[in-house]
Amino acid sequence: MILTTLDVFDPQVFARGLPHREFRVLRDNMPVYWQVEHEVDDWPGGPGFWAVTRHAHVKEVLRTPEVFSSALGATQIRDPEPEDLAFIRRMMLNMDPPEHNRLRRLVSAVFTRRRLERFAGQIADRARALLSAVAGRGHCDLPVEVTDDFPLQNLADLLGVPAEDRGLLLHWTNRVIGYQDPEHAEIVRDQHGKPVNPRSPAMLRDMFDYAQRLAEHKRAHPADDLMTALVQASVDGRALDDAELEMFFFLVVVAGNDTVRSALPGGVLALLEHPEQYRRLRADLRLLPTAVEEMLRWHPPVLTFRRTATRDVQLADAQIKAGDKVVVYHASAHYDERAFDEPYRFDVARHPNDHLAFGQGPHQCLGAQFGRLQLRIFFRELLTLLPEVRLDGEVRHLTSNFINGITHLPLRWP
Repeated sequence: MILTTLDVFDPQVFARGLPHREFRVLRDNMPVYWQVEHEVDDWPGGPGFWAVTRHAHVKEVLRTPEVFSSALGATQIRDPEPEDLAFIRRMMLNMDPPEHNRLRRLVSAVFTRRRLERFAGQIADRARALLSAVAGRGHCDLPVEVTDDFPLQNLADLLGVPAEDRGLLLHWTNRVIGYQDPEHAEIVRDQHGKPVNPRSPAMLRDMFDYAQRLAEHKRAHPADDLMTALVQASVDGRALDDAELEMFFFLVVVAGNDTVRSALPGGVLALLEHPEQYRRLRADLRLLPTAVEEMLRWHPPVLTFRRTATRDVQLADAQIKAGDKVVVYHASAHYDERAFDEPYRFDVARHPNDHLAFGQGPHQCLGAQFGRLQLRIFFRELLTLLPEVRLDGEVRHLTSNFINGITHLPLRWP
């Protein structure tokens, strides 16, 4: 039976780009599919999980935390070590209501659209500077020379990270997100030779220590930045404790950076693959808001998120047991014919566009507006400063079953 041969777990599958054939077979035949979690290279296997591939079912899972929990086993496919789980649950991403509600209220109060949009001028200046640095040369490797730095520097400004420390943010992001990728992996082994999970608290200690030093500096020297606002904020008289502050710093630095970092070259590649839409957008920049949404649908920055069933439940034809892992595939849901008209057609004017790139339900991304702002500004500058660009070599995708990254995108222009 064909379904038994499909694999949407192996990170190497996504290193070749989105597995559209496999996703379509699953959506049409077994939209909630039991995926074997086999050993990959030196990384051990796991108990397996339910892969959810249809748009409606993905939304249902994300919107019902009482049935599909973020806290029981956290939100990554790979199970955390049992001794790490309590600490990992201090991150807002790995909480369920009602605990999640308090932290979201606190962070929402400082992560406001007004605060984010104050950075629009700096973001535009940075985009122009990065693009101008390569414009006269006539070629570049876009992620390496332009788009890896762009969201990283924007986040550093937002957080209030000093210029001399900003290289640390990229190092931490690559270590956490790129651990399955041969170009970025920094594999540390325990005394038995087993690879140590790079998301474990022990492996993140240098990052957490830095977050505490930065927080202490902001308490003594407050500024108009997000870290100052976080150390000063409280809900019902209760501020962020040390673990919550550390985990929020991790969330902003890693997730806030890598989503935009992945979306930028993904959007450029989508334009290159659809030159008529590229020219249409260049001719009418008023289409930028819908074009950005279509880029996020076409190339979702996050491939998957994991939940854990709190009870026995049926989803589609699958009988899910309490404690089972349930993994939603945004990258499949965005091409579901049941939710999108002609989903394999890239349309910069597509509307409506019910993509799930920034999540759904209680965990909808707090930084979505900042992400959209950066994307709109960057593409405005790209389309204004450079002539029509073309592909100039092999596209390399990140080896990951979590982030839909592009590590190399060589471009050339007249």
